[in-house]
Amino acid sequence: MFKLSKKETFSQFQALKKSLSYRFWVTTKRNALVSLWESQVSDWHTLYTQPSSPCEYYGKCGANSVCNANNPRCTCLDGFVAHINRSMGCVRTIRLTCNKDGFRRYTGMVLPDTSSSWYDRNLNLQQCKDLCLQNCSCTAYANLDISGGGSGCLLWYHDLIDLRHYPQAQGGQDIYIRYSDSELDHSHKNGLSKRKIEAIISCSTTFVMCMILGLAIWLWKRKVEMEGMKKIFHQSRHNSKLRKEEPDLPAFDLPFIAKATDNFSDANKLGEGGFGPVYKGTLIDGQDIVVKRLSNTSGQGMEEFKNEVALIARLQHRNLVKLHGYCIQEEEKMLIYEYMPNKSLDYFIFDEIRSKILDWSKRFHIIGGIARGLVYLHRDSRLSIIHRDLKASNILLDENMNSKISDFGLARTLWGDQVDANTNKIAWTYGYMPTEYAVHGHFSMKSDVFSFGVMVLEIVSGKKNRDFSDPEHFLNLLGHAWRLWTEGRPTDLMDAFLCERCTSSEVIRCIHVGLLCVQQRPEDRPDMSAVVLMLNGDKLLPQPKVPGFYHGSDKAYLSGKFKSFSYNDVSLTVLGAR
Repeated sequence: MFKLSKKETFSQFQALKKSLSYRFWVTTKRNALVSLWESQVSDWHTLYTQPSSPCEYYGKCGANSVCNANNPRCTCLDGFVAHINRSMGCVRTIRLTCNKDGFRRYTGMVLPDTSSSWYDRNLNLQQCKDLCLQNCSCTAYANLDISGGGSGCLLWYHDLIDLRHYPQAQGGQDIYIRYSDSELDHSHKNGLSKRKIEAIISCSTTFVMCMILGLAIWLWKRKVEMEGMKKIFHQSRHNSKLRKEEPDLPAFDLPFIAKATDNFSDANKLGEGGFGPVYKGTLIDGQDIVVKRLSNTSGQGMEEFKNEVALIARLQHRNLVKLHGYCIQEEEKMLIYEYMPNKSLDYFIFDEIRSKILDWSKRFHIIGGIARGLVYLHRDSRLSIIHRDLKASNILLDENMNSKISDFGLARTLWGDQVDANTNKIAWTYGYMPTEYAVHGHFSMKSDVFSFGVMVLEIVSGKKNRDFSDPEHFLNLLGHAWRLWTEGRPTDLMDAFLCERCTSSEVIRCIHVGLLCVQQRPEDRPDMSAVVLMLNGDKLLPQPKVPGFYHGSDKAYLSGKFKSFSYNDVSLTVLGAR
């Protein structure tokens, strides 16, 4: 053991004193920081449990959508459109090419959620951009630390969630979002030469004025059409009052629809009707759609187009086709529907081969679905709607052969206690047109009932009323069905294929209901609520009376070939379940 000198002893004492002071300082500081942190956490908790703006709610606008703090609302980023499911935000209209992409700068932004991001503190902004371009999944980049003079690199992958924009006075940060090269503005790279500018300036005043006038006319026409699309036209009893409401439907951009249909290629064309050509399309998310494109030569025009959007946008029923949105841009007017893989009813029942796919149980199910859809239109919806164009080609079938009513271009709304209306324009389809409409232009809910009855007899027989002619008695399908009924042979009307496996009582009940629906006098026809009960066997069926257009087609009747006639009511008792 050795002794320390006085000098060494004093040095050690000073070191010990300094060490104890440091520990005391650290402990004091630590306690103060803990207290400050707890206070800050409490303040943050209060702040985030009571957001000062709707934009403060996480993910309020969904993916690739910006919440504007000044006027809280959600808007898609440039080059994006609203997803059909609004809660999912927005989707790109043009896919990224990976090899030829660039970026757009957005200022005053609160950066999106960083759960799918990556950062590096040592990269500058240019290196950050280059690194993002090297990865096809990278969708955006920004500075990691703007307070440090714009240093560091922050990269995002996949969708951008919780984007917010604040006025410049409230700060915000720049973010660079990735786009396909075709969507970027390169005008600064291709400046006009002095000679080109001089050539443009030297154009004659007359030419310039013509261009301005033409543009003004086009803009005015465009404004009128857009305002027309955004307003719902409601008819009063005399069609004099108009009430305007916004349809809750997304408007799709023309390039978006062109991309989905491969620029309206013939390979995607499903067919063509009175409205115009119909195309199948596929959205970026893989969902199939149907696009009805109004033809310039179509008998239907802007009024029918607006009418269909106005009505079907507000209808929701499993037996009505769903309208996803519309497009009205440049000279194009289009409706976008859900895709029905099994096409329309006439595609099956009037074809000798395909009709065998529809056995009796499927046909009975289809009849019931059409009836329930009509009950909704006539009674259960907020509007009382007369379809006015029910026919086999306007009944679409989904993957499970569920029937859905489509094409509301000619539909009309009844108001209050109104039960019928008149028109001077004949627009119904021959073969499904009721007598009171063909002769007097008078229509009501019972007019739809007549068309439904025609379809029931067509579904049972597999024959089209408009084309059928009984060679022996010169009767149309309605007259043929009536003759078989009065002779006690209703099942002879059945499609021969159905005889193998069917429930005869159901077939007879459907024929009975069909004949009740096509009776000549509208007041004799049942309403659709009663028809559903009849089809289910829950209501007694009265004896039918002679149908409308008994002797032949409605077209022949209109031409004056057939005169009025008298008839005797004939009763027939059919044994079987009612």
